[in-house]
Amino acid sequence: MDRGEGVYFWDTEGKRYLDWSSQLVNVNVGHSHPHVVKAIQDHIGRISFAYPSIATEARGRLGELLSEVTPGNLSKAFFTNGGTDAIENAIKIARLYTGRPKILTRYRSYHGATFGAMTAGGDPRRHGHGPGIPDIIRLPDPYAYRSPVYKGRTQEEGDAILADMVEEIVLMEGPQSCAAIMIEGYSGTSGIIQPSAVYWNRIAEICKKYKMLLIVDEVMSGFGRTGEWFGVDHYPNVTPDIITIAKGITSGYVPMGAAIVSEEIGKYFDDHMLSIGLTYSSHPLACAAGVANIEVYRSENLIDNAREMGKVLRQGLVDLAEKHPVIGEIRGAGLHQAIELVKNRETREPLTPFIGPNSEPLQIFNRTLKDEGISTFSRWSIVFNCPPLVINEAQIKEGLEVIDHALSKVDSYYEG
Repeated sequence: MDRGEGVYFWDTEGKRYLDWSSQLVNVNVGHSHPHVVKAIQDHIGRISFAYPSIATEARGRLGELLSEVTPGNLSKAFFTNGGTDAIENAIKIARLYTGRPKILTRYRSYHGATFGAMTAGGDPRRHGHGPGIPDIIRLPDPYAYRSPVYKGRTQEEGDAILADMVEEIVLMEGPQSCAAIMIEGYSGTSGIIQPSAVYWNRIAEICKKYKMLLIVDEVMSGFGRTGEWFGVDHYPNVTPDIITIAKGITSGYVPMGAAIVSEEIGKYFDDHMLSIGLTYSSHPLACAAGVANIEVYRSENLIDNAREMGKVLRQGLVDLAEKHPVIGEIRGAGLHQAIELVKNRETREPLTPFIGPNSEPLQIFNRTLKDEGISTFSRWSIVFNCPPLVINEAQIKEGLEVIDHALSKVDSYYEG
């Protein structure tokens, strides 16, 4: 990679790529946005670094802006270096605030790659690292396309059963030992697997009933990605106690994350010890980039654009599914969409295994995209369609044409 601008980047040989995944679903405002670049340039000339215990104007302003755009009464942000340590600190805060050890998370979730965050995530990337941190409890997933719970049932009916199972797990673990339930606001790299409001509302009720905290991981789904400011905003009756953010807060221009807590939790730590933080927490350049990003989201109406362009993207993917039976399901919202590829729509056998060899079809698909100037990522049989929020209709159609051609290369693997 040599340079980037808007929804495109170029390699060192001058070849242009449409960034169909916003790098790692983080370059929300696009590459080299002039307003963000100028904010960083202006700030580094005044303050290049400030230790975490001293205040800066950018840090205070970013905190104010976050309190304006985040849901509920989230009022205090602890700024981190990225999403993973935001998760680590959310776990610490929940355990300290409740005095309880157990954190309940879903199997098909991903929360980061440090030791605690990797344990909290449930997908196979946690394997091979030993037992991890203690007191992480796994929950079943609202994966309507594959979970046997949903067989013969609607999404809402299956969601209600799964939520009841969650309450049973809480009871079996002992509510007095359960600190929090942690769920992605809108599922990310584990497959963009998302339940209905029935599930979310019940989870919120369970947390309230047993005095547990609701931690919502918005690292990937935050800042307009799904057509709302945050993924949890799709569920107006759900109020998180803590959210974790990263990625879109700075669009990756400077590394940054945050754990943002409710007013009640914030007040608790006014006179209780909170041992968290690293040298680069609240880095002033990251704060300046965060302020500039929120200004861009607002001034360019990028949340609305993500919602409207998401409709264009979704219709394009639906059209491809009519042409290519290898597409088993389309999932997502806004500019956060996934297609799941299958060998057979009736059996729903994945095009490539969940874990293991025989991934030739996906390799062919990915190679075709790269050769024809589309950069995205896929995992197992799931292809992610998550371009920058600044994308327009013509650029979406440009990407869909290449995906159409790539799908034609793997149609022969379909066995229906």
